[in-house]
Amino acid sequence: MTGSPAGSPALRRLALVGYGRMGRLVERLAPDYGFAVALRLAGSDNAGGGGIDRARFAGIEVAIDFSVPGAVAGNVERIAALGVPMVVGTTGWGEELPRVRAAVEGHAVGLVYGANFAVGVQVFYRLVAEAARLLAHDADYDAWAYEIHHRRKKDAPSGTLLHLKRVMEEAGFARGVDVASNRAGAVPGTHLVGFDSEADTITLEHRARSRDGFARGALRAARWILGRQGLYEFSDVWTEI
Repeated sequence: MTGSPAGSPALRRLALVGYGRMGRLVERLAPDYGFAVALRLAGSDNAGGGGIDRARFAGIEVAIDFSVPGAVAGNVERIAALGVPMVVGTTGWGEELPRVRAAVEGHAVGLVYGANFAVGVQVFYRLVAEAARLLAHDADYDAWAYEIHHRRKKDAPSGTLLHLKRVMEEAGFARGVDVASNRAGAVPGTHLVGFDSEADTITLEHRARSRDGFARGALRAARWILGRQGLYEFSDVWTEI
């Protein structure tokens, strides 16, 4: 790690688990949030979790995972056992949440996870929830949700789209929500939610211009989780973060 200028606070030591486009973007932005990347584990470096050991993680203060869905639970178990707090930006592993919770609580570490770490998306969730609440008991309106992402995104529908559907249901919208996904090109991520009746159509949209918002949110979460224990969903704590 490069030393900090005299008089400035030392940068915290960050591990990146997954070193694709998101990992490299997090590394570029890390100094803005008080971090220096001290360890990078690409997929080839961490087959079967073999790259996560005490020697490599010596001195690591927090880890950010942007790997692949099938690797998340194993990564969390290994990193939690080392006492290192985490941020998980990977999506598509929701069925493993009980396993992740057990590892976090069993080793008394902290972890923040979320379907989407962009602040604008957190606002979008709340706008959609309010629209769903207002129309929950108006049977004239049907609802739909759609998203498109770049061709490399593994999970479809996205975690963000599934969370949008969940917040609508939690807001009291009990009628069906038709969901559709596309994967093409280099689209960072676009999500639309619509309410349609014979009289009119209401459409709410969030369009990401780049992946910067996701990376910055993950770094803010990494800074926040230092010194904390427990499992946190980003949407529940983003205003604090």
